[in-house]
Formats: sequence, structure tokens, C-alpha cells
Amino acid sequence: MKYLSSKLFSLIPPHHHQSTKEMLTQQDQIDQAISYIEKLKERVEVLKKRKDEVVAQGRGDHSKKFMLTTTCTTTKIAMVDVKELGSTLEVILVSGLEKKFTMQEVINIIEEEGAQVVSASYSTIVDKVYYTIHAQVKITRLGVDASGIYLRLQKLVC
Repeated sequence: MKYLSSKLFSLIPPHHHQSTKEMLTQQDQIDQAISYIEKLKERVEVLKKRKDEVVAQGRGDHSKKFMLTTTCTTTKIAMVDVKELGSTLEVILVSGLEKKFTMQEVINIIEEEGAQVVSASYSTIVDKVYYTIHAQVKITRLGVDASGIYLRLQKLVC
């Protein structure tokens, strides 16, 4: 049983461990594994909802499309696009000039979610600001939470 719980605990990424200097009991290890699994289930649900929205938008389901576009009513034009291509990540933001946020805020969000920014650029054309950011996954085994980046950037931009 000790071997199995130790093996289970070793599968949990280090950034999900509660940092303590003392050894964790077997029950604590199992509790942390359960907590991690529950977080993964929540992430799967969020990703499923996002997939359904994207599929509905692709089919032209106007009711779902309307919900997606009305989330950004504070800016006339706002778009967030996060593409995960293997170990690389491409983030494209389009925002109106009236929405004030810095490139550093965008970079911080991307890095907090487990990616390292390789290049970043922006340009202003008429009344729109276009941001393009390329990043790589810091730890390939862990990956990056593209949906988390998308949601946090959408909160920032919208």
C-alpha cells in the first residue's frame, strides 16, 4: 500500500504539492492526490464547455455566438486567441484603445500559467491594438493550461 500511495503521489506535479519541510503522512499524500484529481476534473469540464462553445460558433449557432460576443461589451472590439501547438503557444489579442492594460500584464499571465515568453510584439492601427506573443512550455511534461490563459486574458481584455 505504501508503494502504491508513493507512486500515486509521484505522479502529481510538484507545483500542486503543499510545500512543507516535514514528510507527509500517507493519508496527506492521498488527500493531495484527491485534491489534484478534483482540480483536473474541473479543468476538463471547463475545456468541454469551451469546446462546445467553439463548435456551436463554428456551426453558426447564433444564440451561443451572441453569448460569446456580449462578454466584451465594455470594449468595441476585443478578441483573445490562444493556440497551443505542441510545446509552443501563440497568443493573439486585439483590443480597442479605450481598454487600458500593459503588455507586462499579459506576459505575467502567460508565465504564471506555465509558459515562457519567447517573443512579444504589438502594433496600433487606427483604434485597435494588436498583440502577438509566442511562448514555450517551461516543463514539457507538465504542459501549459491554455484554457486558463484564455480565461484570464479574456478577463483582462474584456
